[in-house]
Amino acid sequence: MNATDRTPFDLLTSALAGDPGRPLVTFYDDATGERVELSVATFANWVAKTANLLQGDLSAGPGDRVALLLPAHWQTAVWLLACSAVGAVADVAGDPAAADVVVSGPDGLEAARACRGERVALALRPLGGRFPRTPDGFVDYAAEVPGQGDRFAPFAPVDAEDPGLIVAGREFSAAEVVERAEAEAPSLDLTGPGSRILSALPYDTWQGLSAGLYSPLATGGSVVLCRHLDRLDEEALAKRIEAERVTAVRR
Repeated sequence: MNATDRTPFDLLTSALAGDPGRPLVTFYDDATGERVELSVATFANWVAKTANLLQGDLSAGPGDRVALLLPAHWQTAVWLLACSAVGAVADVAGDPAAADVVVSGPDGLEAARACRGERVALALRPLGGRFPRTPDGFVDYAAEVPGQGDRFAPFAPVDAEDPGLIVAGREFSAAEVVERAEAEAPSLDLTGPGSRILSALPYDTWQGLSAGLYSPLATGGSVVLCRHLDRLDEEALAKRIEAERVTAVRR
């Protein structure tokens, strides 16, 4: 983390300038057998494309609320950082009726229809696949994001003191997210570059977001993000921890 890093997107920009080839997010879904590993560079590319989609096609800007009806998933992490890039407020599990944009996985589509603004559907399929048929009233993220630009520049300045995140009813400015993520890293056993945390915590609490994204990003570490980890027995979990060179676990 650099002294000039005030927002989560700033943290990603610094990570990209430092060591773009290192792993940042490794995702497992033990219900499907999926494993995806994203380097800093690959993750940043997804964030840039998503931020361009959010700002350009969906007309979101600073202060707009983006309800994220999504599980702990690598694409959710991308959306959290894209919101930071644009200056929009990422409202995790927020009320779609109060949002300017809603982003939903398959399980939240009915609730997401309460949003009067733009609606984005994520199939959450392996390899970022599309829906077989785009849900009515939504755009399919997997169909729209590939054609977006690989570089992002905000149309309007992003103020780190403005609201950047809402989770479990608590609002944080972008600067607070960065400050808390760095301050809490030692309690997560994240000691700096090379630290690698396995997190099976959901993303609907600050603790889950801190362990599963923000604190690893703030300290130059990485995260092994696991969904449906309860399907593994202890022996299989121990093998994963060893294979992934995990240094800390939160579940």
